[in-house]
Amino acid sequence: MPFTKKHQTALNVLSALLSVVLLLYIARIYSLQVINADKYSSEAKGSATVRTSVLKASRGEILDCFGRQIAVNRDGYNVVFNKAYVKNNLNDVILSLTKLMDENGFEYIDKLPLKKSAPYAFNGESTDKLIKTLGLAHFATSEDCFKRLVEKYGLEKYSSDEQRAIMAARYGMDISDFSIAYPYTFAEDIPTELMRKISELGLFLDGVSVDIVPFRQYTDTSLAVNLIGTVGPIYEEDWKTYKEKGYSFSDKVGKSGIELWAEDELHGEDGEVSYYIDAKGNIIDSRVTKKPVSGKTVVLTLDSKIQRKTQDMLENTVKTLRATGGTATAGSAVVIDINSGGVICSANYPTYDSSSLSKKYNELLNDPRKPLTDRAFQGVYPIGSTIKPAVAAAALETGKYNLGDSVYCSQVYNYFDDYKPKCMHYHGTVNLKTALSKSCNYFFFELGRRVGATTLTDYFKQFGLGVKTGVEVDDSAGILVNPATDGFGGDTLQISIGQLNAFTPLQMANYVATFANGGTHYRATIIKKIMSYDLKTTYNECKPEVVNKVSINQKNINAIKEGMLSVTVDGTGRAALGDYPIKIGGKTGTSQTNSGADHSTYIIFAPYDNPQIAISVVLEHGHSGFASGTIVRNILDYYFFSDDNSSKEAVPGTVLN
Repeated sequence: MPFTKKHQTALNVLSALLSVVLLLYIARIYSLQVINADKYSSEAKGSATVRTSVLKASRGEILDCFGRQIAVNRDGYNVVFNKAYVKNNLNDVILSLTKLMDENGFEYIDKLPLKKSAPYAFNGESTDKLIKTLGLAHFATSEDCFKRLVEKYGLEKYSSDEQRAIMAARYGMDISDFSIAYPYTFAEDIPTELMRKISELGLFLDGVSVDIVPFRQYTDTSLAVNLIGTVGPIYEEDWKTYKEKGYSFSDKVGKSGIELWAEDELHGEDGEVSYYIDAKGNIIDSRVTKKPVSGKTVVLTLDSKIQRKTQDMLENTVKTLRATGGTATAGSAVVIDINSGGVICSANYPTYDSSSLSKKYNELLNDPRKPLTDRAFQGVYPIGSTIKPAVAAAALETGKYNLGDSVYCSQVYNYFDDYKPKCMHYHGTVNLKTALSKSCNYFFFELGRRVGATTLTDYFKQFGLGVKTGVEVDDSAGILVNPATDGFGGDTLQISIGQLNAFTPLQMANYVATFANGGTHYRATIIKKIMSYDLKTTYNECKPEVVNKVSINQKNINAIKEGMLSVTVDGTGRAALGDYPIKIGGKTGTSQTNSGADHSTYIIFAPYDNPQIAISVVLEHGHSGFASGTIVRNILDYYFFSDDNSSKEAVPGTVLN
């Protein structure tokens, strides 16, 4: 049939009608999605169920006193299940993920207390939680638990090994309150290549995402590890407490040291994302409703360069002594700010590397050298003759000894019939300065007996010996005998030369600092200030806190300090510091042990005329004060004369204020 003008007219009419219909549709869509979008979105949300999930805040950082980074954050990848997007094929998705992890040699989180291979016996971890979760009797076997888990999670169609893999994740979800509010972390810190493979399979892994999350990183994993501490997972027994504070089960929290002490400051405030879910369970929208706030920055009094140098010196000294026939086994050194109590350095040897702590924990725990022990803060030692300045202070202040008086050292102290201790040498007539310089035991036997054990103990406490220092992390109070009366007999003589009692290297440093600053006993601290994450705001600047003022006048302090100067110039400490270009006040010591060679101890303050720092060093079984004196000298060299000295460098940032 030929195409006519009539046909053309009909086509034109149809085209016009179609155009009108299309225009109406476009107008309707524009009205829904643009003009009235907010209105209809609000209406939809008004009838939708709202669920919130957390947005993780970055953990606050830990810096040294000059703003150098010690504990920071780096980005890593976590494999996470989000309940809002999980479908009915959860078991298959988990199985696919576990196979992918196994193929790439990467472990996923598995808190199921059953072994990973048949016959799936209990693996030695606590099974109470598992049995309780499954509602079984307390005597249930591993077979009973496995069977119940298969039934609970509908795993009948899978092989036994596949069942074990799937139930590990399902059980982990159960004990961590898996929900839209609490996503489940399946694997942590996966490598980039594995992240790409999982992302490529995203369409087939319902509910799975690879999230970029902050991970704790230490710039030097062996630096002051006892003080800085570690972070780790929330234990099941602690979950309720942390949950009430707004934590997620997958969060990492401080486990020791500053990481634990400052947890509330470092944790930050998590944000929220809200999901709007319709009646069919579909997500119709999601929005960030609360931005996360990063944790605060903790600035320490610690100087990381001096800390690193001192740790290395301790290690090298002990190894060198042993290589040349010495008996030293371990050591500790503390450097403290005389006018604030701030700990500049707290070094231990042996120590450990925090990056391998979890893998080597049992090995470190059973190491007879005790590398996990914080010797500086928790190691207690009889401090030998370094106690003598405190004994002198007690004698002078109580009038039991007057400046200028002498005591005749006949080497054997004959006051008691049943106890006649000996001095190391025959010194003849000595005064206070000479007694300190030559470390005459006889002189201090006599002063200690005159003063009495009770009064001596009181003065030890005033100097912070035998009492906790108040430092933020855990420290030992030491061992302080408690004499019932002044008639303490031979024991009084022993505590007068640094035996029986035992103190920490931190207490020793703070004790000599108290002498050097004129008798002000400060609370020891390792916290300088608390700042915002970006360092623009200071929330808390820690001021020196006075614990007490020692009952001693300046004249007596000066006399004792003069004797301590003589120690380093021409006394027992001259071998290490006799030619030192800066005048130093100090006291050496050797202390007897139950077995092996004596401990070597040394305390100093410097400079003598304008004291800035106090140092204490203890070398276990180091035999003599000379051994620890070499460490003292090296610390002084680095602090006062090294071109790499922290006090000479200008580091930008408000933390220097």
